[in-house]
Amino acid sequence: MNPSLTDTPALSRRGLLKFSLGASAFLATVGLGASLSGCSPSHPASGLAALRDNDLAFLRAVIPVMLDGAVAVEQIPAANDVTLRSLDTGLAHLSPAMLKLTRQLFDVLTLGITRGPLTGVWGAWENASADDIRRFLDRWENSSLDLLRQGHSSLLQMVMMAWYSRAEAWAHCGYPGPPTV
Repeated sequence: MNPSLTDTPALSRRGLLKFSLGASAFLATVGLGASLSGCSPSHPASGLAALRDNDLAFLRAVIPVMLDGAVAVEQIPAANDVTLRSLDTGLAHLSPAMLKLTRQLFDVLTLGITRGPLTGVWGAWENASADDIRRFLDRWENSSLDLLRQGHSSLLQMVMMAWYSRAEAWAHCGYPGPPTV
C-alpha cells in the first residue's frame, strides 16, 4: 500500500539538514561579506564599550516594543537609553567568542540583504512601526527554524536582563531589591 501525500512529511530529515546547511552557509557568507566590506565595523559606537552604530539603530527601534507594558509610556525614552547602556555594559563583559556571536546576530538583523527576508522589515529599523517589529518578533519566536527561535530567545534575554538589572525596573514587577548586607 502506497502512502498518500498527507501521510508523508512535507520535509524529510535529510531535506531539513540540507536546508539548515544551506541557511548556515548563507548566513556565514553574508556575515563574512559584511565584515570584509566594512558594513559591520567591529569598533564600538562613541561612548560605548561594545555596541556599534548599526546595533544602536536596531536596538533603539526594538527595545521600546519589547518593554511595552513593563514601562509607562512617558518613561519609554529614558528606559530605552538606560537599557542600551546596561546592555552595552553586559556585552562588554562577554567572552570574545560570545561577543562575536552576538555581533553576528546583530549583523543579520541590520544588514539590508538579510533583514528583509528574515524579519519582514524591508526598510531601515528607524522607519519600522511598532506593529512591524511585533510581527518580526512573533515570526522569529514561532518560526519552524530553530536558528530563528534561538535568535529571538537570545535577543529577548539580552534586552530583558539589561532592563530588569536596573533598579527603576523593580517596582513594576514588585521586586523590593536585593537584601541589604
